[in-house]
Amino acid sequence: MRVESDIYIDGQDALSAVLRYRKQGHSRWSEVPMEPLVNDRWWGEFELTQTGVYQYTLQAWVDPYKSWREVLTKKITAGQDVTLDRLTGAELIEKAAQHASGKARRLLGQFAVALRSDNTGGEDIVTDELAALMKKFPDRSREVSYDKVLSVEVDRKKAGFSAWYELFPRSCSGYPGKHGTLRDCETRLAYVASMGFDVLYLPPIHPIGHSFRKGKNNELSGNPDDVGSPWAIGSNEGGHKAIHPQLGTVEDFKRLIAKAKELGIEIALDIAFQCTPDHPYVKEHPEWFRKRPDGSIQYAENPPKKYQDIYPLDFETEHWQELWDELRSVFFFWCEQGMRLFRVDNPHTKPFPFWEWVIREVKAKYPDVLFLAEAFTRPKIMYRLAKLGFSQSYTYFAWRNTKAELTQYFTELTQTEVADFFRPNLWPNTPDILTEYLQTGGRPAFMTRLVLAATLGANYGIYGPAFESCENIPRERGSEEYLNSEKYEIRTWNFEDPASLREFIGRINRIRRANKALQNDRSLRFHDTDNEQLICFSKRTADRSNVILIVVNLDFRYTQSGWVNLTLEELGLNPTVPFQAHDLITDARYVWHGPRNYVALNPHTVPAHILRLGHEIPT
Repeated sequence: MRVESDIYIDGQDALSAVLRYRKQGHSRWSEVPMEPLVNDRWWGEFELTQTGVYQYTLQAWVDPYKSWREVLTKKITAGQDVTLDRLTGAELIEKAAQHASGKARRLLGQFAVALRSDNTGGEDIVTDELAALMKKFPDRSREVSYDKVLSVEVDRKKAGFSAWYELFPRSCSGYPGKHGTLRDCETRLAYVASMGFDVLYLPPIHPIGHSFRKGKNNELSGNPDDVGSPWAIGSNEGGHKAIHPQLGTVEDFKRLIAKAKELGIEIALDIAFQCTPDHPYVKEHPEWFRKRPDGSIQYAENPPKKYQDIYPLDFETEHWQELWDELRSVFFFWCEQGMRLFRVDNPHTKPFPFWEWVIREVKAKYPDVLFLAEAFTRPKIMYRLAKLGFSQSYTYFAWRNTKAELTQYFTELTQTEVADFFRPNLWPNTPDILTEYLQTGGRPAFMTRLVLAATLGANYGIYGPAFESCENIPRERGSEEYLNSEKYEIRTWNFEDPASLREFIGRINRIRRANKALQNDRSLRFHDTDNEQLICFSKRTADRSNVILIVVNLDFRYTQSGWVNLTLEELGLNPTVPFQAHDLITDARYVWHGPRNYVALNPHTVPAHILRLGHEIPT
């Protein structure tokens, strides 16, 4: 981790500084020297070798030896007498020797004796070797410390690079209307793995309430055979620590985790802290819910909508500590079953102090746990959640469609201070979100949004099988809700549909895994095109050994063509030499010349180029 700081003092004295760091909970600090840059800016860095929280701070001091050496050098250059200066230097070295031992002490003593001799001007003695020794034994008597201890949280690598696939286990049976099980979900693991996803995200798997259960298409009054929404959690069969009986048992769930791991897939579980009227908490702890004036429990509302099937928890109850402890135990329970990935539903509707506390508590016990915030809210609230400890967050990507919108938004996410604390996870669709772009654009729109999500972000996900099936019919005009939404009924999907985007998705994910440039967000840079329907951007590794250029046609109706303009030096390419642009989607290879090159993309075949750039020109 690189740390920079402005360090300065009145007067002309020379300074030294160190960057101090330690793993949280350790008593001993380690130090690395800081080096000056320009205009009083200093820098230092330390290695982050373990998951968890590291603390760091700074110390700086007036360095008498460094100040003396600078003055001595100037006087010698000017031909001035340095007799007294040599004696001053000898005293500084002798003082340092008192803190040294062995060979270092002998060498320092020899340097001091030489300076006191009349046979030298000093320039042959004040060497880099002496400076290195003095650096080991500095006079820090006038040291000052930065008044804050800062922290950085270190997550495992999946926090920075992952591909998520959302699947409803109850729709995995393969038989129309038959409720799927966790064992049925096992049979879909190979399908998910074949597309290159390494996270399988499951909506809530808990018992679903019966009171005010919603019907198909979110009808207020359901039929007795309606299965309800998985987010309506709790019945007489259990709450947040139970599994819906029709899905299976805790042992079935642990088996699913193990089978997924064999295929390189990690299971992510949805945590939604809300209850139905049938949840055991309602009977056992009515004090955890807000009461209306007539004594009834307040259900969820977003006027004019009413959600009688959901009772929000009252985080401001007088009994908040007991409530918080119980919700912490929910995380602990699932961690004990092997879970290390949680997608948290609507965290912005719960208090910030709760998330700061519970995430810290969970990570203290399970430091490899990651939290994904499903927070579609105002930017500052999303950013605050990230600072409180959420490892990743949903974004506004789904609603950013034009070149200007995408460029502005992703420049903010990757090139400003936001990149220091906010990791975006890009989803072109979710069970709640079927955008107008997908509704009207058909298959080309789905391919376009997939490429954008998978390349603009190192973390992305899709809600399937709706996505690869290009499901795009809304419940009604102007709505982003799906017709026959899987949130309220069991769906039967054709996983072998030849028209599916399965193969295309798999190719994109293989490209991501094979190219380290696509596994980070910070290197994202946008490049000019002369067509507003063409967006062009690049990513690269730090050493520029892997440079990827992406060009996408944002128009799902028509072929778009134009010229892209690159700054080749920034991409590590010699502008005077032709270079190869290898399309990793189609395997086509082009020889490009100079910074300006022509592209044409047909959205009905492949709406994008993912080009690996290099000087290897085939003969």
